[in-house]
Amino acid sequence: MPVRSKDNFLVFGAPLIGQDEIDEVVASMKSGWLGTGPKVARFEKDFSDYVGATHAAACNSCTAALHLSLVALGLEPGDEVITTPLTFCASVNAIIHAGGTPVLADVDPVTQNIDPEAIREKITPRTKAVLPVHFAGRSCDMDPIMAIAHEHGLKVVEDCAHAIETTYKGRHAGTFGDFGCFSFYVTKNVCTGEGGMVIARDEADIRNIKVLGLHGMSADAWKRFSDEGYKHYQVVHAGFKYNMMDIQAAIGIHQLKRVEENFKRRCEIWDMYQEAFRALPVGTPAPEEPDTRHARHLYTLMIDPVACGLDRDQVLVRLTKENIGAGVHYLAVPEHPYYRDRYGWKLEDTPHAVALGRETLSLPLSAKLTDDDVADVIEAVNLCLGA
Repeated sequence: MPVRSKDNFLVFGAPLIGQDEIDEVVASMKSGWLGTGPKVARFEKDFSDYVGATHAAACNSCTAALHLSLVALGLEPGDEVITTPLTFCASVNAIIHAGGTPVLADVDPVTQNIDPEAIREKITPRTKAVLPVHFAGRSCDMDPIMAIAHEHGLKVVEDCAHAIETTYKGRHAGTFGDFGCFSFYVTKNVCTGEGGMVIARDEADIRNIKVLGLHGMSADAWKRFSDEGYKHYQVVHAGFKYNMMDIQAAIGIHQLKRVEENFKRRCEIWDMYQEAFRALPVGTPAPEEPDTRHARHLYTLMIDPVACGLDRDQVLVRLTKENIGAGVHYLAVPEHPYYRDRYGWKLEDTPHAVALGRETLSLPLSAKLTDDDVADVIEAVNLCLGA
């Protein structure tokens, strides 16, 4: 098999970091305020303005955001939360750590998002909430999901880790449910290295999230060492250490300023991929639904072994040899032994998610990619698939 002449490995999900981010981080370090402080507050305000939320709380990961949101719902042992089997383990782990029981509803094989009718089939008297995941940047079908939630008195926590720019019928993802949870991990469309955000309609919910996320200490406890003088605090909950640092927010402030510019670049790359792979024997992402905006977070190929003569893992190995980094998003949750053993989940219970999890790989899709990088990816995919 031919080897690409380019020697450097093309990292999957490499972020585009500008001088503004670097300068802001340096300013934070020089100020001496490295922990939660004024830059976190600024980032919260900027982000809530961008997505059209009224209240936001920054934290150190989307996993933390999900956990805090589920804890804030007051889950009790035996309470069930319905979610998708085609997601990162954090979505399910957050339910478990909040004291709930995860229940899996299969995905639509075209959108790859949780199927509202599958949600309806999984509702029991113990169901407390639904946790839809906007997979790859495509919005879940929120109208029927919210209708089901209202009909059965269920809370909704949206996992928007892939969906910062995503909209559904004119509204940003995350603004439909009781809570919306976002990720700023290094591979995400807005990056702070590690980081997350919770948005909510109810100010009391966000105040509760902020208290729970900082040891359960009374509100604004982070100001106790400020120039306003020492402030005493009280512990009102057995909380967690989930707060974001100003150094992280310093990066996010400027990443967010370029979110639309970077989105346009990923759209250009997406279109190049769609055109280049049109004739290959692979599945490509479905068109976005009317009156929605796909955040273009993951560009996925579906590798059918019969059509391609190779399975997904063989293609991954070949891409690596061609110096192209690729990802797997995701093996279906029941494939992992912990969940399978603990909950007795069977692969045949969620066949669409299992099939997609075994066939899907994600290609580099970052605003950092040059046209030459994109051409290298396209060339490598064609080489690997024998085109």
